[in-house]
Amino acid sequence: MHTEQRLSAVFHALADPTRRAILAKLAAGQATVAELSEPFRLAQPTISKHLRVLEDAGLIEAERDAQRRPRRLVLSPLQAADAWLRPFREQWERRFDRLEAHLAHKKRT
Repeated sequence: MHTEQRLSAVFHALADPTRRAILAKLAAGQATVAELSEPFRLAQPTISKHLRVLEDAGLIEAERDAQRRPRRLVLSPLQAADAWLRPFREQWERRFDRLEAHLAHKKRT
């Protein structure tokens, strides 16, 4: 998948709160489909659709462990999204720093 397409797939996957919660759970370690679906009270086909979106974005992958197929988090797509967001974050930090300096100056005068 092309880099821009991969980034779009990552942001699409992150746009859904259920998928973000799944990623948060996987940040603590591997989990099976049953374990991932527990807190959501979703039917297995529904959770499988969410997992497919996450897999297509490269955010998770399935492991083979005998009869189980636990999923695990893949960090590189999140790192790519973070790298894309970094210039925007830095711009806002500079703006907040300038605003803070301006307000401090106004308070002194």
